[in-house]
Amino acid sequence: MTDTDTTTTTGADWQAWQESWDRQQEWYMPDREERFRIMLDMVEALVGPAPRVLDLACGTGSITARLFARFPDATSTGVDLDPALLAIAEGTFADDDRVSFVTADLKDPDWPARLPHQSYDAVLTATALHWLHSEPLAALYGQVAGLVRDGGVFMNADHMIDDTTPRINAAERELRHARMDQAKRDGALDWAEWWQVAGKDPVLAEPTARRFEIYGEHADGDMPSPAWHARVLREKGFGEARAVWCSPSDTLLLALK
Repeated sequence: MTDTDTTTTTGADWQAWQESWDRQQEWYMPDREERFRIMLDMVEALVGPAPRVLDLACGTGSITARLFARFPDATSTGVDLDPALLAIAEGTFADDDRVSFVTADLKDPDWPARLPHQSYDAVLTATALHWLHSEPLAALYGQVAGLVRDGGVFMNADHMIDDTTPRINAAERELRHARMDQAKRDGALDWAEWWQVAGKDPVLAEPTARRFEIYGEHADGDMPSPAWHARVLREKGFGEARAVWCSPSDTLLLALK
């Protein structure tokens, strides 16, 4: 898909919005592309180069975009509740029949019924599920286990905090925030500023307003340790689960059905 393909009759430059979202996310996670690369490495290693993927809490479709760039024969279902981010995703992939998008609340126990397929080779998510508290997250993991085929994979790249290392955590956080502050002085947009810009855009203003009606300013979720994620995923039906990549603050946790 070319850049011109992402500008529709709405007048929105969807590719520009994708790039703006990427820059905002990279302010928080300078190693964001590295986690995506490892995620797709493990997809290829475990389910091959033409997977059926569920992009869970897909946002603007960041994972799907990288999936298609690397595996042109892949297919994807993106599921999210955020109307503004879904508008960007749907605009970006409007002419791509390899992907479909579903509006669903992952806290709704019936959300899997909205999906076009009953099983997937891989369920992938990044920097989204920390918005859930541990109990609904564990319930979601059980639903995900039911959607992954035997031999398939689930991967979650997210903030996962090990509370047994408080001094390491504090030192890492101090350095990371110092670097974020410098990037902010150099002109980087943070989360709140990005949404302010979106809220003033003639195409995204209305879905952005609806987005804040749904979520509010922020969500108070949990960030349990990688060990918690691995244990719960095994309890919910996966045969193996462990970290396959980590930074000082984040982990890519892989579970194999």
